[in-house]
Amino acid sequence: MSPEAGLDEVTLRLADLDDAFAIADLYTAARIAAVPRMPPALHTNAEDRAWTADRLGEPDRQIWLAEADGELVGFASCTPTWLDGLYVAPGRVGQGLGTLLLDVVKATHPEGFGLWVFESNLGARRFYARHGLVELERTDGADNEEKAPDIRMAWPGPDGVERAGSG
Repeated sequence: MSPEAGLDEVTLRLADLDDAFAIADLYTAARIAAVPRMPPALHTNAEDRAWTADRLGEPDRQIWLAEADGELVGFASCTPTWLDGLYVAPGRVGQGLGTLLLDVVKATHPEGFGLWVFESNLGARRFYARHGLVELERTDGADNEEKAPDIRMAWPGPDGVERAGSG
């Protein structure tokens, strides 16, 4: 399938509490499929479901869903200053869904945002760089759960890197 094929059938919407399990299930599947590009996830699917339900209750969090034929095929979770996660269903990577979700995040965060990406996730790093995000710092991973080296990137928006990734 070509990168943009099938995007006409994709709908975007904000998640609600009823979507928690589907989001967590996609996250779990995507993390499993991403090894070794990403370190293995440290939590069970049940823990992911509980965590996701808690996040959906946060007043400053938006989780954008991409759906095709009633099935969740990707999501982007963000706060006013951070893109906390952008995941596409295994088997749907490379079809333009990540770009579609990232474009929504950019449109809803015109002042910019930051994100963390694992150093080992070369595909994600290339994806974000191709879409205008810039690398701001690298760490040894001591402060993340997986203890894996990571990179803070930002989309600067119209006001530059000052706001993106702060806070």
